[in-house]
Amino acid sequence: MANQKEIPYKIYLEESEMPQAWYNVRADMKNKPAPLLNPGTGKPMTLEELSGVFCRELVEQELDNDTPYIPIPQEIRDFYKMYRPSPLVRAYCLEKKLGTPAHIYYKFEGNNTSGSHKLNSAIAQAYYAKKQGLKGVTTETGAGQWGTALSMACSYFDLDCKVFMVKVSYEQKPFRREVMRTYGASVTPSPSNTTNVGRKILEEFPGTTGSLGCAISEAVETAVTHEGYRYVLGSVLAQVLLHQSVIGLEAKAAMDKYGIKPDIIIGCAGGGSNLGGLIAPFVGQKLRGEADMRIIAVEPASCPSLTRGKYAYDFCDTGMVCPLAKMYTLGSSFIPSANHAGGLRYHGMSSIVSQLYADGYLEATSVEQTGVFEAAEMFARVEGILPAPESSHAIRVAIDEALKCKETGEEKNIVFGLTGTGYFDLVAYQKYNDGEMGDYIPTDEDIAKSLAKLPKVD
Repeated sequence: MANQKEIPYKIYLEESEMPQAWYNVRADMKNKPAPLLNPGTGKPMTLEELSGVFCRELVEQELDNDTPYIPIPQEIRDFYKMYRPSPLVRAYCLEKKLGTPAHIYYKFEGNNTSGSHKLNSAIAQAYYAKKQGLKGVTTETGAGQWGTALSMACSYFDLDCKVFMVKVSYEQKPFRREVMRTYGASVTPSPSNTTNVGRKILEEFPGTTGSLGCAISEAVETAVTHEGYRYVLGSVLAQVLLHQSVIGLEAKAAMDKYGIKPDIIIGCAGGGSNLGGLIAPFVGQKLRGEADMRIIAVEPASCPSLTRGKYAYDFCDTGMVCPLAKMYTLGSSFIPSANHAGGLRYHGMSSIVSQLYADGYLEATSVEQTGVFEAAEMFARVEGILPAPESSHAIRVAIDEALKCKETGEEKNIVFGLTGTGYFDLVAYQKYNDGEMGDYIPTDEDIAKSLAKLPKVD
């Protein structure tokens, strides 16, 4: 490993070092993720079936389990140049604060107007929608990062953008909503009375604060009932993890540049987009037997799909209109409490991440939100960036692992994903600072009730 003094505070790549192709980790997986199933027939979804909901070229990426590298179109690479390559930062001040011998690095994805990593896939999906000649797209958003990113991308390609925003986040984060509207998107709190599935959910769960599963159902219904529209998704799907692989590819290139070998890689986990993108080339090394490291997925204790869910086929949405995916799930009817980890409120986990977890290539842990915000404030005070609540789940565990190194004296290299900034999450910070934030953890009975409704799949 390079001498500590030789490693700069921020490691930047040259523009020419930016990835020219996305890495498809499925090509190196011995056990491929299970296919999406048609809920009506129970058979794998075909290209034609999926193309009625998603852009055709994105469906081709979704179904491709074998091509290791997929070229990034020049128009997308040109857009990436606005904010990529993003820096890999050595957290010297955090290390000093903790008094740890560990070396802590974070890949910072918040240095664009959307404030998060979501733009990496948003611009790709908007590009393929425009290429297909569509009028616009529909989507859901939790905390608002994905909706913000997609509204930006659609504005760039002159596409209409309809966003269904989880109601609790719509109310907690009005400024994120207004950024979306500024970029031309229409934003509807979900569940809503504007769709059949929304009305059904409101009837069954009156007063609900919503979930990503609810918002997905409404967005899909809107897409399939409006000519010239398709549905796009900000997480979970294989195509999204493919686009987000630019995060891990850049992180690995920056570390290779200075001879740094990661011992622990940590990412927050909601649907799997940030985690899957960050770990992609590193888990690829593990799959090929070239290197080994610990990979930790961190999820909120209020929505613990990996740590307390069941590995089974389930609907991707609460309204049960989407395909079935095999994943770690809490059940599509599970609606988490109104916590502040808005982007980590999905009931299931990416099929790719789920398969890797089932095969033992990564581990998972869950953390409570007061501990998360404690870590967020420590990080903000010493590193100068106000982190998003989602990112702060990874910060919490990175700090915990660094403190373990303090006890053992080990100089481990810890890398985590700083997925975005928290400047639109100040209501959450206010609740924490005022001592009004609690830690809701679902009971076994809550989860069992939802899991009992899992579809029967042979």
